[in-house]
Amino acid sequence: MDYGKIQNLPLLFLDQAEVYGDAPFLWWKQDDAWRSMSWREVSDRAKALSRGLRALGLKAGDRVGLVSENRPEWMIADLAVMAARGITTPAYTTNTVDDHVHILSDSGAKFVFVSSAKLAERVVPAAIRSNCDAVITMEPVDHPPDQNVRTILWDDVIEQGKAMPDDVRDEAALSNREDTCCIIYTSGTGGVPRGVMLSHGAMICNVMGAHDALSELPGYADGGEIFLSFLPLSHSYEHTCGQFFPVATGAQIYYAESIDRLVGNIAEVRPTIMPAVPRLYEAMRGRILRGVEHASGLKTAMFTKALELGRKRYETPEAMTLSERLMDAVLERLVREKVRQRFGGRLKAFVSGGAPLNYDVGLFFLALGLRVMQGYGQTEAAPVISVNRYGKNKLHTVGPPLDGVEIRIAEDGEILVRGELVMNGYWNKPEATAEVLQNGWLHTGDIGELDEDGYLKITDRKKDIIVNSGGDNVSPQRVEGMLMLEPEIAQVMVFGDKRPNLVGLIVVDEEFVQSWAKQQKKPGGYKALVEDGELRSVVSKAVDRVNERLSVIEKVRNFAIVAEPFTVENAMLTPSMKIRRHIITEAYMDTILDLYGGSS
Repeated sequence: MDYGKIQNLPLLFLDQAEVYGDAPFLWWKQDDAWRSMSWREVSDRAKALSRGLRALGLKAGDRVGLVSENRPEWMIADLAVMAARGITTPAYTTNTVDDHVHILSDSGAKFVFVSSAKLAERVVPAAIRSNCDAVITMEPVDHPPDQNVRTILWDDVIEQGKAMPDDVRDEAALSNREDTCCIIYTSGTGGVPRGVMLSHGAMICNVMGAHDALSELPGYADGGEIFLSFLPLSHSYEHTCGQFFPVATGAQIYYAESIDRLVGNIAEVRPTIMPAVPRLYEAMRGRILRGVEHASGLKTAMFTKALELGRKRYETPEAMTLSERLMDAVLERLVREKVRQRFGGRLKAFVSGGAPLNYDVGLFFLALGLRVMQGYGQTEAAPVISVNRYGKNKLHTVGPPLDGVEIRIAEDGEILVRGELVMNGYWNKPEATAEVLQNGWLHTGDIGELDEDGYLKITDRKKDIIVNSGGDNVSPQRVEGMLMLEPEIAQVMVFGDKRPNLVGLIVVDEEFVQSWAKQQKKPGGYKALVEDGELRSVVSKAVDRVNERLSVIEKVRNFAIVAEPFTVENAMLTPSMKIRRHIITEAYMDTILDLYGGSS
């Protein structure tokens, strides 16, 4: 495919739909069975919906909200809006009414799609407060008569569109690569979400780069890739890499049932490529290690040896003896092949993005025969900027820039990015846009360096760097990542700006707490157990183990155990599983001050 000749995303899809026709494309689980929709069916529905939207009054440049779980209708709605020259404005299903009000009001959305009655409970009130013209419901939704907003059934819009002449390709052809096709609101790690305007060309550039980066994977050239979509499609990573990249490569997409059923879905779907965030790898690593604890002595010994030799093969292959190489080959069949089967048996690569991947976590999977290729990006870059390669996978880096992307390191260490992938700007925020877009370069706010091979290494977020009272710079993500490798610790946030030392807020791993309580014959639920002084001593030893590997300024001198995990629901995590430092700090400021002896 000549990516330089693709005019826009809906035309890319329509061309692919003509190529693949009745071949299965989108899969979803219904009544415990996977059901599929062909490329032609998706195309027909998207075109009918697009015509129906125009009949309702959608004009070029109008914004349309989209609130739905990952399902075929998400892609159909997205394509329909773009083909009508509208601008898709997705939102997370976990958003509150106020969150929806902010996005719908700020973007000036004309319509908003919502998938279910449950989600409509938050979307409909927001649509009223935001003066949307109508709510389009994918499923029937009952609502009180005093709610002054028009609700229209998805099927009715499609039926209206079916009765109209098929002019969708002609309408879509009026959009060019530089036109904004979606506004994705940042997840708000540092404040109020801002709308990032992404063009067709920005995402096409990303898709082109991803195709080039993954082309070295064994069997990739044969086609037939299988994607399992579980990250929210409202996140730019999944929107580009989990939706439009599969479109461009003629792949099939399976929509996972939920994060709770993900492991089972992986075994059923047997994906070949999976984009995911580090938190997933951390959780899977913990689950695997807990399973090994309950295995027989022989299986545990074999697993441990496979990890040891796999690590050595990656880090110092020249130091492996002949006997170690022979043993490694045996363990490839006895251990690693079984691990791969648990992930479906045909996974070519996990592609990690959205947040920094701890080196030891990545090496854990690599040592077990599962390839993890870490990348880097941000919403403002549509979103992928760089990714590791099959031929040279440097786990401590985020790889070289994608094809069509330039990276430069500023004098203060900030990473600057240039290329078609860079956003058109922040919606209705010219001052904020001018701050980050200067002379064609995107100022990422991240600190990094390029190695001798042109591979990028991220050292920290420019805004997150802790400057202690002695003027030393400390990377909180490095310290937090090391702490979360300990089995006792599920989540952590360290604090220390303008302070003499670091302190931490720790969420203890729930499964560890339950196991510890059973061994100690301690009664009570999780919240009661985490207040137990003996458990604190256990966690303290874990912190001490990590401190031994940290420099003087990185050591965590005091910590508090918090009873409530950081979640999306309590707004302490973004939907992509990154901690919201400002929210956590505000919520626990009294606790943090106590850790410093109560001084403000």
